[in-house]
Amino acid sequence: MKRQHVSLPIAVVAAVGSIFIVAPVMALLVRVPWGHLLTELSSQDSVNALRISLMSSLLATLLAVALGVPLAWMLARGPRSLTQFIRPLVTLPLVLPPTVAGLALLALLGRNGVIGSLIFQATGWAMPFTFMAVVAAGVFVGMPFLVLVVESGFAQLPREVEEAAETDGAQANQIFLNVAVPQVRGSIVTGAILAWARALGEFGAALTFAGSMPGITRTLPMQVYVALESNLANAYALSVVLIVVSVTVLYVMRSELMSVFRNA
Repeated sequence: MKRQHVSLPIAVVAAVGSIFIVAPVMALLVRVPWGHLLTELSSQDSVNALRISLMSSLLATLLAVALGVPLAWMLARGPRSLTQFIRPLVTLPLVLPPTVAGLALLALLGRNGVIGSLIFQATGWAMPFTFMAVVAAGVFVGMPFLVLVVESGFAQLPREVEEAAETDGAQANQIFLNVAVPQVRGSIVTGAILAWARALGEFGAALTFAGSMPGITRTLPMQVYVALESNLANAYALSVVLIVVSVTVLYVMRSELMSVFRNA
């Protein structure tokens, strides 16, 4: 008979820990107005918030893939003397307080920002409190997830294949595009889904940098926050959408995520 390595006291503490995490979500689901859920989700404010969230998160994901995959390759194959300093900075948004992230974006891309001031002087256009500000916030918070997953995929590739391609005369860009990227398609898809889910659920950075203007920058999380003061049923209904997305992503990606954590 296989010996149990989990004692009763540990099991009890583990159960309390699980309840502490799961119970709030269950309590929220109990309060959802299931009888008129579709009515709440089809309200004009909800539809606008859903449209902005989907459009901004999808565009943020595309930009995260375009920028993040080359970055992940550089971290996986670049000189260690450089990557050991860059990697912590790239993953900083994972632990940065959301409002600080939004303030950082303002400092860079705001009308008086380091780069934003140059853009405003040249074009008269400022990014903050526009739809593109929501997208930029999504890229900032979502891309680190993609980079971590894709870098893990690149790190597991056998170098012999790359060396063989180099022997055959392939250039560095060709090795990256034609040899490495096709072999980590699964990691790129996984990272893109995680980046999309993170961008979809972003609140603090987007609120600070983009504001909460109905039909322009107000996303689902912002609509939930606004509805808390005026329409609690709507807040619960929209929360269900975000919970379903989060749970689905975690369950579908659980094996890929475990592989990333094991190789981190």
